[in-house]
Amino acid sequence: MSAEPVAGDALDVLFGALADPTRRQLLQRLLANGPATATVLAEPLACSRQAVVKHLQALEAAGLATPERVGREVRYRATPERLASAVGWLLDAGGSWDRRIDRLRGRNQPTRNRR
Repeated sequence: MSAEPVAGDALDVLFGALADPTRRQLLQRLLANGPATATVLAEPLACSRQAVVKHLQALEAAGLATPERVGREVRYRATPERLASAVGWLLDAGGSWDRRIDRLRGRNQPTRNRR
């Protein structure tokens, strides 16, 4: 079960966005609570609203969040579909390593002498 292939640069941006704990926390909150403004998202964090906006822009560039203008506010909505690309890559990479380990285990099996 593989997700659609993603170009290396797009995967780099995706994993780069997920590498930051603040961005993961923001994404998690958007997934759990639905759309929110940067101001609301910044309230429980130890960083400014402007810093949150920069984190949200990184999530947007990775395809993990989408801004939506509602009147004067900009609300960010999680777009988790892109996570399927990361999961697909991890599954493919894990499967590749599993096959390599299986081959190594096969080489280390003692051979029986036949008479």
